[in-house]
Amino acid sequence: MESIQEALKRMPTSNNILNQFEKIKEEVLTDKTIQQFIQANPAIEDAELDRNISRLFEFRNERNNCIRCTSLQSCPNLMKGYEPQLYTERNKILIRYNKCHKKTANDERSRQIELIKSLYVPKEILSASFETLHKDNRSRITAIAKAFEFASTANPGETGNGLYFHGQFGVGKTYIMGAVANLLADRNIASMLVYTPDFFRELKSGIHDGSYIEKLEIVKNAPVLILDDLGAETMSSWIRDDILGVILQHRMLEKLPTLYTSNYDFELLEEHLAYSQKGGVEQLKSKRIMERIRHFAEPVYIEGENRRGSM
Repeated sequence: MESIQEALKRMPTSNNILNQFEKIKEEVLTDKTIQQFIQANPAIEDAELDRNISRLFEFRNERNNCIRCTSLQSCPNLMKGYEPQLYTERNKILIRYNKCHKKTANDERSRQIELIKSLYVPKEILSASFETLHKDNRSRITAIAKAFEFASTANPGETGNGLYFHGQFGVGKTYIMGAVANLLADRNIASMLVYTPDFFRELKSGIHDGSYIEKLEIVKNAPVLILDDLGAETMSSWIRDDILGVILQHRMLEKLPTLYTSNYDFELLEEHLAYSQKGGVEQLKSKRIMERIRHFAEPVYIEGENRRGSM
């Protein structure tokens, strides 16, 4: 097979086209990454390089797009979310496309959101950061400091200690947890923020088709789990013992941190967990759950006025 350069020489007005080709060839072959590839594959012949200038040009452009990439949504590559990789097969130059880390993370998050619909949270929570948090009273400053310390030092699998934020409705507990999740993400630590009442309802509805088992496994094994609004659910012995108890027991054994927000302090939450829909009172089982929470989560009270819409 003749090279592109040889084919161009036979075309009318070949001089201009040939000059353009030579310019592209020079740009491609002086690219640092392509030079490294050529040096790593000395068996590649010059004729093979000539035949694949357009392929190498495509590789260089798409790789540069990846270097400048700011978000998956703005990816200009022909295959959005995929980055090129040069390789050889029988001394032939080929390109394969692999998922970039942004697409991998996006696909995993999409899978989890699809599987656990209670992960949907307001956009302002997902965009929360410690820089935007209001620090207007002592308890809030303390809570933010403890949250920042946790997000900066958490080491899932090595220590399972977490936090238990409690206070009145609308004081910003969930918003602070959103800032925790984002700082953890900056450290490449995955977290899962679960609105507890919706999650429990979804698990219950998944009993008939067995889907609740997979959902439960994902929550059990999240590197950092944030159970939002614990205590707002309608309690049943199944939720307490077979769901919450199983989650917390597993996370305790695996040293995976769990954080909580609740309108209840420990004493009121223990009372809530003792009651079930059937009207029974099971204080011993409630105490077992609370022991797992108390031992691994530091209680932090947040006072203040309802600040929904302005965190």
